[in-house]
Amino acid sequence: MSTRSPKPATPLGPRSRIAVVAAAVLLLAGGSVGYALRAQHRAQGQRADADASFTVSGPALYFRDTDTGRVAHQPLAEADGDRTTATRTVGTRTAGARTTGGPSCDRFYAAGDSAICLRTRPGVLPRTQAIVFDRHLREKRRITVPGIPTRARVSASGRMLSWTVFATGDSYATTAFSTRTAVLDLRTGYLIKSIEDIPLTIDGKRYHAPDVNYWGVSFARDDNRFYATVSTRGSTYLVQGDMRTWATKALRRNVECPSLSPDNTRLAFKKKVSDDPAAPWRLYVLDLRTMRETALAETHSVDDQAAWLDDAAVGYALPGSAGRASDIWTVPADGTGAPRLAVAGGSSPTAVG
Repeated sequence: MSTRSPKPATPLGPRSRIAVVAAAVLLLAGGSVGYALRAQHRAQGQRADADASFTVSGPALYFRDTDTGRVAHQPLAEADGDRTTATRTVGTRTAGARTTGGPSCDRFYAAGDSAICLRTRPGVLPRTQAIVFDRHLREKRRITVPGIPTRARVSASGRMLSWTVFATGDSYATTAFSTRTAVLDLRTGYLIKSIEDIPLTIDGKRYHAPDVNYWGVSFARDDNRFYATVSTRGSTYLVQGDMRTWATKALRRNVECPSLSPDNTRLAFKKKVSDDPAAPWRLYVLDLRTMRETALAETHSVDDQAAWLDDAAVGYALPGSAGRASDIWTVPADGTGAPRLAVAGGSSPTAVG
């Protein structure tokens, strides 16, 4: 009985080889896309690295606890004393009042149904993660950008979010810095990575300069109008912006880190009052109807974007005493009264109703 040798395989022609390669590429690409979509699905709706019972619900004052780096909260009315008694009262500040266990953040802010947490990511070049949560601290979106986190805000509705990072330098007290400010619309999902290309008008004329920096965005209730700081050629300006027309115009000089009051009639801001780099600023409130400025009773230099606790008072961080990194103080918004210590060992205050 004879045996037949296997018939040699016919080599693939050029067209067949191309088809095989294309199929392999599509298979790999499909697997990669599927993995990315599964990873995105897992990330969305995932709770923050917080205790299961910790949520963003008021009324309470939320803040970053400087001892742990995590978000905490306490009753809004809680205050530890005025400047003269602060060192005596801070030792009992947390007795049953402070609730810890929130996510780890370097900057934090919450309003409406949203919260934003900025985290520094280490590396040769520092990066910032902007993490958007709902009130149950379920993650809605995560964006990584180069730079060091410095400012964060959420509109009253929770729809519009903004954050600022230092791209170079780490202090507003010097001219050797550059910022990047982003705006995110949660309703549409549209992200503006940097608003520095927005058309700017100063003194009634379209303004162009390579050194324009924006920071400290604060949104109005209509989710369209916003206020921010612009720095250029050694001067700072308060600008009013319009999301629909995508334009900004300067309203006045020497206004930094504006924060719009809940009734949308006033702006708290820091004003440069000295060339001393150790103490250049003082807190003011600007009446948007009359454009009249009022100096607040806080005489220390405040390098922060003040947060309105209600229509009558603002909160802000100052370097802490007794070895603490920072403390949160409050002061009346009409220029009367005296500063009071609200949180010993805290920063990034935000009042949640």
